Amino acid sequence: MITEKYDIIVVGGGHAGAEAAAAGANLGSKTLLITMNLQTIAQMSCNPAMGGIAKGQIVREIDALGGYSGIVTDTTMIQFKMLNQSKGPAMWSPRAQSDRMRFAEKWRLMLENTPNLDFYQDMVNGLLVENNKVVGVKTSLGNKIYGKSVILTNGTFLNGLMHIGEKQLGGGRMGEIKSTGITEQLVDLGFDAGRMKTGTPPRVDGRSLDYSKMEEQKGDENPQKFSHTNTPKLTKQRSCHITYTNIDVHDALREGFDKSPMFNGAIKSTGPRYCPSIEDKINRFAERNRHQIFVEPEGWDTVEVYVNGFSTSLPMETQYNAIKLIPGFENVKFFRPGYAIEYDYFPPTQLKLTLETKLIENLYFAGQINGTTGYEEAASQGLIAGINAHNKVNEKEEFILKRNEAYIGVLIDDLVTKGTEEPYRMFTSRAEYRLLLRQDNADERLTPLGYKLGLASKERMDTLESKTKLTNELINQVNEYSVSPEEINNYLKEKESKELNQKLKLKNVITRPNIKLEEVIKVIDEDKNSFNYPEEIIELAEIKIKYEGYIRKEQDNVDKLYRLENIKIPDSFDYNKLNSITTEAKQKLNKIKPKTIGQASRISGVSPSDVNVLLIHLGR
Repeated sequence: MITEKYDIIVVGGGHAGAEAAAAGANLGSKTLLITMNLQTIAQMSCNPAMGGIAKGQIVREIDALGGYSGIVTDTTMIQFKMLNQSKGPAMWSPRAQSDRMRFAEKWRLMLENTPNLDFYQDMVNGLLVENNKVVGVKTSLGNKIYGKSVILTNGTFLNGLMHIGEKQLGGGRMGEIKSTGITEQLVDLGFDAGRMKTGTPPRVDGRSLDYSKMEEQKGDENPQKFSHTNTPKLTKQRSCHITYTNIDVHDALREGFDKSPMFNGAIKSTGPRYCPSIEDKINRFAERNRHQIFVEPEGWDTVEVYVNGFSTSLPMETQYNAIKLIPGFENVKFFRPGYAIEYDYFPPTQLKLTLETKLIENLYFAGQINGTTGYEEAASQGLIAGINAHNKVNEKEEFILKRNEAYIGVLIDDLVTKGTEEPYRMFTSRAEYRLLLRQDNADERLTPLGYKLGLASKERMDTLESKTKLTNELINQVNEYSVSPEEINNYLKEKESKELNQKLKLKNVITRPNIKLEEVIKVIDEDKNSFNYPEEIIELAEIKIKYEGYIRKEQDNVDKLYRLENIKIPDSFDYNKLNSITTEAKQKLNKIKPKTIGQASRISGVSPSDVNVLLIHLGR
């Protein structure tokens, strides 16, 4: 039925698949997005939110490169918060509560309005492979669809198995069938496969909750955005709420432990360390009398509520009996119970840094198939896979982000170099250069790269250049302006900061703790003529002024360490001839086949002395 040969075939319509399809098509490749259900494109399978610690930086980076996630989030969010503002700017992370239905709808409409992109609903149950090169896909309806490259973004659908107590249901998401055939073929082709687990909490009827017994959590007074385009600013917000479990809740949950698939051996795979189920939490942290529960609305108009913090695979009766004991949930009505899901993944050390597989040419993996967790991590991989699939079929150079350039670079380097045996989640602590990788400068770091690729528009570059110009102007003004004691001392006294005895450069005042440039401007420039800049510019200028020395030191460290990244290792290099390195190092180097000395140095089991031996053999 489908006779056209595509440049890129994207399998799966989740966050990774959506970004991969958008990137490939926008770069000019004839792209096909094939998924089992076109009604669930970019479905938020778990919590209705985007961003969070380190994840918010990833969304900003996707947007800066020309992806869609930031735009979709801005146009469908119902609440915005900047997390970690009590800490330094490297830790600030934007997070949005989203309208689940409108989020998926916006994604679908944006994709439908993307040139070069076709859609088809069917299950892909096999790959067409010739001479270790993928040439297309096979579907459950018997179609053979040919393409120059294939990107697999199967999420939790590969042999998905859901658990609710002792009940087991085949499927990739509640109400949707599992995907079969691909894992078995890939294993036959020589790939290593594994199993992972994730879980999701009950969804409940918000009309049955008593919010007066909970703590209201409002959004920021001045909500920001994710996208650097002209997306609408959030003018009204919906509140979330917080409540807590208690000893009675924990006792009720324990009554179902004998039927828990986590404890009776039914679930054998590894779950996410940083998002454990409620039964795992009360088992591992038995000394705690309560755990936080975030009550999150699913959208502007729906009454459906997501019970964040109560992820579970216990029997439905146990879930219900326990959740009723949480303050505010006494009369709760379920929309659906929580459940756990096991699915196939492929250890990501089998990939190149472009996300192309090492075994099969032009075959790419992105998202949970690589062992990651989270919409944001998946979307960023889809974007990179889409870019590289396009570049490969058009004989252009590969696109790889370094660890000092983006959290996306840290994510992919961690996966490919170190691998993962549990669902990988991004944190700011995983990035050694996080002061350079702030959420506020994602466009500075990546929009020029996106523009060079052809993915970020000229309009984005113009916006960036204007922002850079204004920021530099303000920094120069602050550096040159001398502030008098009469202008500033009342403010300094309020802030319990040492008062001035004479005029001082404003820069020296701004670098003091607890002193905010925005507040100082209001004090010294009542008419707002001298320092008339947008809030975004003022915030960015303040960060650059306050942290100038730290940023320069971190950049110096990057320059020193990245000399190793410029020392390339030939693909044909024979590590077995290195008699002076350990057997473990040989095995790991042969398996990973690092592209550079820098990547080799980050492989677990490769010591500094092994790296020195490698340098000598490369003539360094």
